[in-house]
Amino acid sequence: MKIFGIAGYSGSGKTTLIEKLIPLFTARGLKVSLLKHAHHTFDVDQPGKDSHRHRHAGCQEVLVSSSRRWALMHELRGAHEPTLQELVGHISPCDLLLIEGFKHEAIPKLEVYRSVVGESLLHPQDAHIVAVASDQKVETSLPQFDLNDAKAIAAFIIERAGAQVSNRPAAGA
Repeated sequence: MKIFGIAGYSGSGKTTLIEKLIPLFTARGLKVSLLKHAHHTFDVDQPGKDSHRHRHAGCQEVLVSSSRRWALMHELRGAHEPTLQELVGHISPCDLLLIEGFKHEAIPKLEVYRSVVGESLLHPQDAHIVAVASDQKVETSLPQFDLNDAKAIAAFIIERAGAQVSNRPAAGA
């Protein structure tokens, strides 16, 4: 499983870029998964649903399953937040695992940068950032991509991560 990160500040366009990249990866036969770091209070469960009620009643884990998908919700209940490595251990085998967020992890990352967000560039302080995607030219010696050029970014990530493109058809094809 090859791991590659997408880092940047909130509002920089990470999620939008990833949404464009995933079909490009799967079209090349790659099995892709995503691990996203979220804000402290996120919830994937809906109030009023049985799983939500059971979690709030005190369950440590609630697994919901159907013929189409399953989801496991785990409450930390005061325990430490898992490390990236611990979380990766929960991911089923795939060709390419994209990591969104986790800005300070020691993994190869693409920095997504927009000056309108009002934050400074990450890469001058992070040696693990290997390229930058931006809506404007930035001062860097790293490979640089137009934020809208998803094809070039996808090709770079595949090459940099060393993901093995296969001849198997994409899922759903």
